[in-house]
Amino acid sequence: MIVIALITAVVWIYLLTARGDFWRALDFDTSVIESPNNTWPSVIAVVPARNEAGVVAHSLRSILVQDYRGSFGVILVDDNSDDGTSEVAQWAAIGVNREDCLSVIRGRHLPKGWTGKLWALNQGVEAASQTEPTYYWFSDADIVYTPDTLRTMVLRADKNNLSAVSLMARLRCQSFAERMLIPAFIFFFQMLYPFRWVNQAGSRTAAAAGGCILVRRAALADIGGLMAIRDALIDDCTLAAHLKRNTGRIWIGLTHRAESIRAYDRLNDIRRMVARSAYAQLRYSPTLLLCTLVGMVIVYVTPPAVALASTPPARYVAIFAWTAMALAFVPTLRFYKASWLWSALLPVIALCYAAFTLDSAAQHVAGRGGLWKGRVQAPRDV
Repeated sequence: MIVIALITAVVWIYLLTARGDFWRALDFDTSVIESPNNTWPSVIAVVPARNEAGVVAHSLRSILVQDYRGSFGVILVDDNSDDGTSEVAQWAAIGVNREDCLSVIRGRHLPKGWTGKLWALNQGVEAASQTEPTYYWFSDADIVYTPDTLRTMVLRADKNNLSAVSLMARLRCQSFAERMLIPAFIFFFQMLYPFRWVNQAGSRTAAAAGGCILVRRAALADIGGLMAIRDALIDDCTLAAHLKRNTGRIWIGLTHRAESIRAYDRLNDIRRMVARSAYAQLRYSPTLLLCTLVGMVIVYVTPPAVALASTPPARYVAIFAWTAMALAFVPTLRFYKASWLWSALLPVIALCYAAFTLDSAAQHVAGRGGLWKGRVQAPRDV
């Protein structure tokens, strides 16, 4: 027991001291200083939307009223919706007197070899490329922005010659399920992709948050466009990896400027969101799945189990590991204005995510991998 407790303690010491300070949640999109000599390159926002009538109006309004001083337009790609998404989008533009800035494209049939979102984005890029903008702004249809979001992203990209700038939008955290599981989702993401490492040119770590990515058009063309990642379920991180390998310069950060208004009121809603791509993250490998599940049990479940069931000195070492785990979670909870008491329950939360990951593998085996909005997108044979 003492050996097991020492292993978990060493793991948490490593995570706290040698993994890019991911747990401190310090990488924010603080304002970039603007000078009188700033030029304002052209930007086209591309918004893929499939049955998003309930949220797209709020999102589009926040995009259309950006206080950006350069040439700016918005293309919404209606990905075969049957709930009136296009009509809602057009009325939203009329409501803020910006209908001249919005173009709505009816998406074509999904071809073999493409995931739905990337196919929709590609159609938007094809339309936008006719005006040769400097940047594409890829935005999900459920993200709402403050008016200065685009301006600060462009300033950061131009000042640092970045290929992409991505903001980790704050997910909704209101229901019990959201308060329990959403902060941990961000915590685990930052653990997997420490933002400080992503933002270092010499690091191989690459990631992006698909809800909000500003991409330099020339950089996207250099990697072969979205065609190069057309079958990726984890499209954001795959795109980031391609861009970083090509240029070495991308950036991701937390933000208060972008918020998702998509509700995950039930645990099952979050399960579906995670299960959609968790097994793809593991490259559809049963070996990686087993290692991941065993690793999550050792790292998260073992400390409280040993602390509650063993005797000194193993108990004291396990309490240290459990305390380190809880303290590491607190900054993310603070970011989401969630109770710090959830930090002690991180082992239970981790078990939920382990179950979601196992469910993702089961869905893949059953031929339902990547199921999202009624459409299966993950290949059965990989």
